[in-house]
This record gives sequence, structure tokens and C-alpha cells, in this order.
Amino acid sequence: MLLFNPQDYHRDHADPESRRLVEKTIAFFENKGLRRIKEDDQAMVWYEDFLTFINEERIFADLLTPAAYGQGEAGRRWDMWRISEFNEILAFYGLCYWYAWQVTILGLGPIWMGDNEEAKQRTAQLLAAGGVFAFGLSERTHGADLYSTEMTLTPAGDGRWLATGSKYYIGNGNCAALVSTFGKIAGSGEYVFFVVDPQRRHYECVKKIDTSGVRQAYVAEYALHDYPVSEADILSRGDLAWNSSLNTINVGKFELGCASIGICTHAFYEALNHAAGRNLYGRWVTDFPHVRRLFTEAYARLCAMKLFAMRAADYMRAAGDDDRRYLLFNPVVKMKVTGQGEKVIALLHEVIAARGFEQDTYFEMALRDIGMLPKLEGTEHVNMALIIKFVKNYFFDPQSYPEVPRRCEAGDDGYLFRQKTGGLAQVRFPDYRLAYAGMESPNIAVFRDQVELFRRLLLQAPPTPEQAGNIDYMLAAGQLFTLVVYAQLILENARIQQLDPDLRDQIFAFLISDFSTFALQMILNYENTTEQEAIYSSMMKKPAMNRESAARVWAEQVYALRNRYTMHD
Repeated sequence: MLLFNPQDYHRDHADPESRRLVEKTIAFFENKGLRRIKEDDQAMVWYEDFLTFINEERIFADLLTPAAYGQGEAGRRWDMWRISEFNEILAFYGLCYWYAWQVTILGLGPIWMGDNEEAKQRTAQLLAAGGVFAFGLSERTHGADLYSTEMTLTPAGDGRWLATGSKYYIGNGNCAALVSTFGKIAGSGEYVFFVVDPQRRHYECVKKIDTSGVRQAYVAEYALHDYPVSEADILSRGDLAWNSSLNTINVGKFELGCASIGICTHAFYEALNHAAGRNLYGRWVTDFPHVRRLFTEAYARLCAMKLFAMRAADYMRAAGDDDRRYLLFNPVVKMKVTGQGEKVIALLHEVIAARGFEQDTYFEMALRDIGMLPKLEGTEHVNMALIIKFVKNYFFDPQSYPEVPRRCEAGDDGYLFRQKTGGLAQVRFPDYRLAYAGMESPNIAVFRDQVELFRRLLLQAPPTPEQAGNIDYMLAAGQLFTLVVYAQLILENARIQQLDPDLRDQIFAFLISDFSTFALQMILNYENTTEQEAIYSSMMKKPAMNRESAARVWAEQVYALRNRYTMHD
């Protein structure tokens, strides 16, 4: 079974320490129970119990310390396979817990990517002592516009500086052991990353920013008032500092998709249990055909989310200077998987209905939190601006690569901290059509026809200069491209996982529908050439209806999960 189930957890781990970390984490939350989690959420209780737990069990220390700085402790490594799973597990219980983890990952990025060995050793010790970290990048006025940062280091003589400025929307800003802070050096304008200790008097936690989601988290505004900075605090300067900011986000944005999977999985169980136990008009709710359709589609979309994200993790682990395909797959995880998460929750909400607003449900929390994930680490426009850089080579300049297998083995993914930046338009891909080999079904055939029509559009009727200059137009057209990429990795992982053909066909049924919807939007919302409009019209296709296949997925995979997981009080 693809979906995580704490009460039926059979995952094989590469080493005993990884299993221990997961089992301890599951036990912590299951012992806490849903009632306490919701009470803490509603009262916006600071999650001191969670921070105590990760300290006692060395959770963050083991999972987020590269092996080179692991102080000889077995199991300490930066392993994207188990990191991706841990994202999912934390969000399954509450996005606020995931948020403390996520901003720690972001805060660690510039440290592990920098060239300050003393800071790395210090960070490893702080992690071992239970510390969490923060990422001081965004500002109240400029957001994540790095060019416009107002955080300034003014030379104070003897190789020291005084830092002045503020950062806004910074998770863990109240309790971080260190805050990786981005700024410029006065006079030269040189970019710099440096670490800040919130315990020093020159650091001011200005205020807590209350949010509708992750309510227990401490999202802060902090200010530095002539904060003294020495060489020992400097993580990187110049190009390395700039690249560290971009590469940290490259790594961190992947986690948002995994978090979305965790939220949707818990919400799915709760909605299914509710519907299966509710009788209306003399019939069980799950006997209504439209309810079965909603659940089957939600399940297919959720499984597709996980298939794609798991496969993208394989490519992250296989990355090197000669294979940077993950730079396309990561923003697709961030944009497409989180967007699909919103769709899954919307489908489930149609069934759970008003019950989903009640404060004692996990679903009420999921409704709030799921919408945060597409908005963090870059909006759709920001991510699409990256994604469209890959289109030409993806379709028209294939390159052979050794096949990337499933990468669930124990290993330290150190390349992510020394990765190249830039040159996105030079990243090459194998022929995407290889993923379809041996994958036969009516819906896969229809979707492949849609993909080839999109390729024809790019060849025969590409965007005009006016269209290419219209950000909204390119975002909308890019949605079609992301679906092509999404389907490729789903098919690759379906082969690895030996996915049930019925489920695979249901996944491609909604992919066809989504592709048709985006094509229709291109016609309705934008000016197109006659040839473009004709091709967009041809892209609108109906999924092949296979009622027997859908019925099997419902009975054998969806309805079979009723009462398989309930989080007790």
C-alpha cells in the first residue's frame, strides 16, 4: 500500500536507526492523541513537548547532520529518501510540527553549503543538543527579493562588522539556536550569509506573526541592532552566498510536496471513516455512486502525488554535475503536488461536508493548512518561471542517461550542498516517451495523444513574442508542460512499484481531464493564433470510461481502507 498508515506500518528501512526514528515519532504523536493535538492547535500552544522529544531522541540531529559532521554517530546523514518520508509523517500529524522541521532545513542549508568549517562543527554540536534553526532571508518590504535586501553589514575594523536590518516571516525566530541571515556588505554591495545567535542582546525578536495555519508555530519578525559579526560568523560571501540562497530553496521546496501528501493522507482516512459510518435515507453514504467517484478520484490523485514525489527523491539522490534533472522535478513537486493536495482536500470536503469544520476533527486543521503549501517557497508564477526554462531540451534535445533505480538505500546526499547553480537551459533529459514503453491502457493512450499534440504546438505554433512576454499566458501554458513531467515520473514509479493497472488507469483518467481543462482555459482566457486554437481544441479529450476498473479500485483499494486508521483521543 502506498499510503502511510501508523497502525499498519511495514516499511523496510535501510538501517535500524532509521526505523527507530520513525517508530519513536509515530509513538510520540499517537500517545499524544488527536484531542490534545487539536486543543494545542486551537489554543496556539507553543510545542515545547515536540521540541523536547526531538532533543531526547536526537531526531533532527540524526536526520539533518551530514555524515562528515556526524561526530562518529551511526545513522547520522543527510538522506533525502528518509527526509522525504519524515516530512510526510510530521505533516500527517500537524503542519506546525512539520514547519519547525522545514525552517530548520532551510536554516541549515547556507551552513552546510558554506565554507566555514568552524560554523559547521558548531552547528553539528547544536543539533546534537536538540537545537532548531531558522532562515533569515525574506523581508517585510521586499519578500524574497534578494537584490533588494536591506540587511547591511557595516565594517567596524579589525575584520569585524556591525549588522543592521530586519527579517520578516521567519519560522523558529524565537527559539533558533542559530539564524542563517542573508545581507549585503556596506560599500561593496557584496552578498553575505552569516549566522546570528538570538540570545545576544543585539538581536530583537520584534513580534510573533499570527497566521491562520501552523498556529502553534512561532513565525517572527526579528531585527539586528548593530549586531557584532566576526569572521567566525560568516558562512559565505559573494557568489557562494548568492548560490547558497538559491540552492537552499532548491532543496527546501521539495519538502512542501511531501508535507501535502501527509496532510491529505490523514484527511482521507478521516473522511472515509466518517462516510462509511454514516447512514442517510436508509443508505450508507459510501453506497452513493457520486461519493464513490469522489473518493476514487481523491485516492487516485493522492497516490499520484506520492508516486511522483518518491520518484523525484530518487533523482535528487542521483544528482551530480552531469545530471541535474532534479532541478525540474523539484519545482514540479512544489507546485504540482501541493496544488493536487488542495484538489484532494476539496474532493474529500464534498463528502465530509460540515463535519469537516468541527474543531475536534483533523480535517478542520487540514482545510486551513493545505492552502499554505502552494504559497511557500515561491508562488506558482515564480516556480513556473523556472520550469519553462526546461521545455526546449525536455522535448527536443534528448540525451541518454543510465537508468535511475529506486534510491532507498542508506547514503549521504552531499552533492546537494555543493551543487552547481545556473545553466538551467542546458540541463538535458532522456526521451520522455521511454516512460510509456510497455504501459498500455486506454487512458494512457489518450493522454499520450494529448502530450504529442502539445509537442506539435511547440513545433508548429509556439508562443508569439507577445505571448512569451505575458507572464499569465506562460503560466497557463506551462501547466500543460508540468502535467507531461508529472505523468513521466508517475509512470516510472508505477513500473518500480508494480502499481495495480486499474489504479494506474484511474490516475490517467484525471490527468486527461486536467489536461483538457488547461487547454480549454487557454482558449477561453487568452488570445491565440488560429493554429494554436485549433491544436488546443484538439487537446480536449474525454477519458476512456471503464466502470469495471473504477469499481475494482473502489472496492479493493479505497473502501478497503475504511476503519484501517483512526487517531484516537
